Amino acid sequence: MKNPTGIKNIVISIFVIFWIVVFNYESVRYFYLEPLFRKNLPKTKFLFPPAGWIMFFNVDESYGLAEVYGIKGSVHERIDPHAVFETKGVWYDNIHRNVLSGILSYQEGAFCRLLKRKFPAYDRFLVTAVYYPSVIKTPAKKLYRPAYTCE
Repeated sequence: MKNPTGIKNIVISIFVIFWIVVFNYESVRYFYLEPLFRKNLPKTKFLFPPAGWIMFFNVDESYGLAEVYGIKGSVHERIDPHAVFETKGVWYDNIHRNVLSGILSYQEGAFCRLLKRKFPAYDRFLVTAVYYPSVIKTPAKKLYRPAYTCE
């Protein structure tokens, strides 16, 4: 007599592997695979959101973040957000969780003091708000607005 539990486990394992492969394909198809192969790849007919892994959250089309520029003379240089807020944890990235956007509404005086202490090579700093009107329809379109400067 065959083991029905073993067959059931094999079928479930095959389904899970198939689902993971298809879900990962659909999560990276538009932004990574299509530019890599330079052609439109087929979309699967399953229920996959355009946001990928964050499928259970209410995700808006627009997106905003903050960027910090160090200014030396007349040269503006974008400062890596990982250098602004260094993360000690393993497998945890505050920058990808948009922690830097908090500086737009935070007390600018305290943040300016932090920048001056961490990056003394720059004369002053520019903090900008970056806005993507639609990451689905126009993913490359970015609008910049200066938030404040640190003298």
